[in-house]
Amino acid sequence: MHCVRKISDDLYWVGVNDHRLMLFENVHPIPRGVSYNSYLLLDKKTVLFDTVDWAGCRQFLENIKFILNGRKLDYLVINHVEPDHAACINEIILRYPDVKIISNKRAFVFMHQFGFSVDGKIDQVKEGDTRSFGKHTVTFIAAPMVHWPEVMVTFDTTTGTLFSADAFGSFGAIDGKLFSDEVNFDRDWIDEARRYYTNIVGKYGSPVQLLLKKISAINIKTICPLHGLVWRSNLGYYIDKYQKWSTYEPEEQGVLIVYASMYGNTESAAEVLASRLVEKGMKNVVMYDVSRTDVSYLISETFRLSHIVLASVTYNLGIYPPMLNYLEHMKALNVQKRTVAIVENGSWACTSGKLMRKFLEDDMKNMNVLDEQLSLVSSMKDNNTPELETLADAIIASMKKPEK
Repeated sequence: MHCVRKISDDLYWVGVNDHRLMLFENVHPIPRGVSYNSYLLLDKKTVLFDTVDWAGCRQFLENIKFILNGRKLDYLVINHVEPDHAACINEIILRYPDVKIISNKRAFVFMHQFGFSVDGKIDQVKEGDTRSFGKHTVTFIAAPMVHWPEVMVTFDTTTGTLFSADAFGSFGAIDGKLFSDEVNFDRDWIDEARRYYTNIVGKYGSPVQLLLKKISAINIKTICPLHGLVWRSNLGYYIDKYQKWSTYEPEEQGVLIVYASMYGNTESAAEVLASRLVEKGMKNVVMYDVSRTDVSYLISETFRLSHIVLASVTYNLGIYPPMLNYLEHMKALNVQKRTVAIVENGSWACTSGKLMRKFLEDDMKNMNVLDEQLSLVSSMKDNNTPELETLADAIIASMKKPEK
C-alpha cells in the first residue's frame, strides 16, 4: 500500500519512515526513528530526487509506482551517494530501465564503488549546470563535505524548491506529518534536529558556511531535505540555526554540567555547584552523567549552551574513560568558542583536572578555560565550599564578558 504526501501541484514526497533502526550509522541512538526522504516530480519529464535506505525499498517502490500511475521514470537525480539515500539505485534501474541518472563526477565514482549499475545511464553535471524537465528548470550547486565530498544540492528555479541533501535534516520519523508548520518544532523537533546536525555535519562548519553563502543568493521558498521535515514557511528560523551551529556560536547562555562519578561523590559536588549557579541567577543549567548519557546527546547540548563544567574523577592517573570519550568527540566535531570550568576529584592522585585542561588548551580551538577550579579529595567537604563558591562566581562573571 502506498504512503505519499503532496508537496505542490506536481511534486510528491515518496519517502519512507524507519522505526526499526536502533542506531543511525550504527552509532547514534534514534529512539524516534528516522525518515528517508525522496521526492518525485511530474512534469513533461518525470524526475525522482534521491532514493532511500534498503530497509524501506519495498514501500518506496510502491510509492513511486502509485504516483507515476503508468508513466515511465525519465530521470533520477542523486544529490548524495551515502547508502541511506542511494541504496535503491539498482532497483530503480531494474524497474525503469530507460531512466537517466543525473549527478556529478565524484558521485558517479562512489556509485561504481558501491556496485551500482549506472553505466550507459550517466548524465554528469557540475555546479551551475541546468536541466529542464518541462516547465521546471533546475540548477545544481556543489556542497562538498556537507557532509560527504560528492554532495550537491539541486534548486528548482521555477518553484524555489531546494533539494538540500543532508543539509537541514533531522533525526525522527515524520509519521504522517511532512511540513515543519504541521508540528510544534521548538517543542518536539529542535533537539533532534540539533543532535542530527551536530553529530553528523558538525565537524564541517566551514563547508556549511560556504553552502549558506551560496544559497543566500537564491530565492528559496521550500527546503526538501533527505531526513526530517520539509520547510515551506519560516525558513529563516532554521537557516539561522545553521548559521549559529556552523560558526560554533552557542544558541543560549547557559551551563552544561557533565560529570563522571564512580561512587557518587563527584556527582554530589556537581549538584551543589548547579544549585549555587541557580541561586546566583543562572537558571539555564543542565546536568548529565557522562557514563549514562549517549555522547550524541552531550554533543548536541554542547553546541546549544555557552558554558561547560567538566567534573571528573581521576581514573588510573588519567581522565575517566567516558569523560575522555566525550572530550575526544568534542575535538572530532570541532567544538569551539566555549567557556569551560573544571571540577576534579581523586583519592590518591588527583590528575584529572590538569589533564582535562591540557586537552582543552592543546587539542581544541578557542576554548576559554577558567583559572578557578574545584579540587576534591575523595568527596566534597565543608572546607571546599569557598572554592566552589569562587568557581560559581567565576562562571557567572564570565557570562558578562565577551567570549574569547
